[in-house]
Amino acid sequence: MKIRLVQEGVFTVIEDINQTIIPPENGFYWIDADVEDLIVLQPLFTLHDLAVEDCLSEEEQRPKIEIYEGHYFIVINSIRFDDEEIFLRALSMFLGKHYIITVTKQKINELRTVKPILWEQEVNRPDNFLYHLVDLVVDSYFSVGDRIEDRIEHLEEDIVLHTKKTHLNEIIGLRSEILWLKKVLGPQKDVIATLNKKDLRLIDDQLQKYFSDIYENAVKISETFDTFRDLMANLREAYQSSVANRANEIMRVFTALTTIFMPMTIITGIYGMNFTHMPELNLKYGYYIVLGAMLCLGFGMYFLFKKKNWL
Repeated sequence: MKIRLVQEGVFTVIEDINQTIIPPENGFYWIDADVEDLIVLQPLFTLHDLAVEDCLSEEEQRPKIEIYEGHYFIVINSIRFDDEEIFLRALSMFLGKHYIITVTKQKINELRTVKPILWEQEVNRPDNFLYHLVDLVVDSYFSVGDRIEDRIEHLEEDIVLHTKKTHLNEIIGLRSEILWLKKVLGPQKDVIATLNKKDLRLIDDQLQKYFSDIYENAVKISETFDTFRDLMANLREAYQSSVANRANEIMRVFTALTTIFMPMTIITGIYGMNFTHMPELNLKYGYYIVLGAMLCLGFGMYFLFKKKNWL
């Protein structure tokens, strides 16, 4: 657990947790905690039992905002895209009048990148800290969206050039991840809408207007993932069409080869009969004449099919 006194964007490390109970004359306390630290923090700040239970739960948390007496409990999901896999990590926050507690189970990049912003903007209130942190989390969805778009374009190009069976698994896997993200984006968008529109006494009225910009970004992200879902459907159709075209191409080649060898098969069949009286059998150069005729016929049909782009 790390305790910092934030004053005009400047951090001062606090060693005694009991000091955070009393509001500072200037600034606010930012307590960056693990879930195990809630055992100590709950009685100090009178955190609601249900909120603490949600943090301790092993189940995946749905984005939400709960209004309790003296503090708000907010859950949003940070997103990461590592090794072609999408990860969502819950970021739980307790917002009070003179403090904000962030609780995570894994490391979240936004908690690190928000620090220089607090210093640059000379942040002095916990609700302002909340705004910048939520803004960073929402912006991270844009970068992930760009990477997903690049992956879709690369997959589409790869399917057109050389279709593989593994492409179908990639399409199904990526589509499942996009649909999963869509389910998360809905409630997360509602949380931001609440921060934007609802009368919340722990958030300054002037600051509340800035949440409308974050809400617009959340709407854009949701629409972007709607587009991705449609693109994945088109990509699956393109894969199926490519497979069908490839099968047709193979069948066309086999059909042309069969057609080329069919006359030669007929000729060999005729001269393979065991009749005693066959005039051509007595020709001195009969074997070479028939073999040459078969080769000329075969090459002639091959060049004819080649000219018509059947081979």
